[in-house]
Amino acid sequence: MEKNKKKLILQTAFLLFLIIGTVVIVSQQHTMPYQKDTGFIFGTVYNISYQSDKNLKAELEAEMRKVDNSLSPFNKQSVISKINRNEDVEADRMFTDVFTLARRISDDTDGAFDITVAPLVNAWGFGFKNDTKPTRHAIDSLRQLVGYEKVRMAGGRIIKKDKRTMLDCSAIAKGYACDVVADFLRKRGIENFMVEIGGEIVARGINDSRLPWKIGVTKPVDDSLDTNREIQTVLNVTNKAMATSGNYRNFYYKNGKKYAHTIDPKTGYPVQHNILSATVLAADCATADAYATAFMVMGLDGAKDVLKKHPELMAYFIYSDDNGNNAVWFSPSMRDKIIE
Repeated sequence: MEKNKKKLILQTAFLLFLIIGTVVIVSQQHTMPYQKDTGFIFGTVYNISYQSDKNLKAELEAEMRKVDNSLSPFNKQSVISKINRNEDVEADRMFTDVFTLARRISDDTDGAFDITVAPLVNAWGFGFKNDTKPTRHAIDSLRQLVGYEKVRMAGGRIIKKDKRTMLDCSAIAKGYACDVVADFLRKRGIENFMVEIGGEIVARGINDSRLPWKIGVTKPVDDSLDTNREIQTVLNVTNKAMATSGNYRNFYYKNGKKYAHTIDPKTGYPVQHNILSATVLAADCATADAYATAFMVMGLDGAKDVLKKHPELMAYFIYSDDNGNNAVWFSPSMRDKIIE
């Protein structure tokens, strides 16, 4: 009897300890402030909000610079720039991660996503060389250099079939950078945060209003100056990564004709498909980023075929229907993420 009484006392004490501990933790979470950092990286703006009693902006920017030093074609000393100049350089972990993922998604999308598209991007003026419209002959010549199967990695180095082939990770690098920053925050024990770099997002936990992270999808209205803020829908992206690709912001007019920034690696020309905006939710942002670009190239029917193979992906498409009106299609699994 005495033994049972002692056992009951110990169990009660342990339960009280758990209750008090939980109360303390919850109280700390309610009182701990959210840091809000913003800045400029990869030629775009970043916004990072995270619950922490210490500001980590310097450390976060250091993580983003690591990505820049690996994957930015604008950084002349980056790994990818050296590879494009055919220097003898060993790929670092970040480049290897992105190259491996890009290869897998290229296989999965029949080359709609292709990081060797750089020469065509540059020729159309969306890269870092010029903005002169290329001739058909020039496009046909450049197409001989494009194709993800024309590059491979061996012994930590990129092997090209043609030395003139160039790599461009711009359609996956910002998403990957979001993942890098998110991983850094998690390793610091931070559970509530939102990382946004150039429109690509990773969110976890709750925001400073103690609510799930909500992100708006902008209506696809021609907006090369990035002034339109009309929202098409709002998504709950808590514990997800989100990326959006759309030609309604990234385009230019030349001699009265509109040219979109997404280039079809197979044709060499800007895409003319019916998707105006592709938003993808995935477990990581690099994957969401790459598939969003691939879906813009593939069009609605092709994108749906890929999504059938990947129930883990969620997509929200705004497209132009047969009558030229904007319409919406989204994955069945996306329904629970749509707030309004």
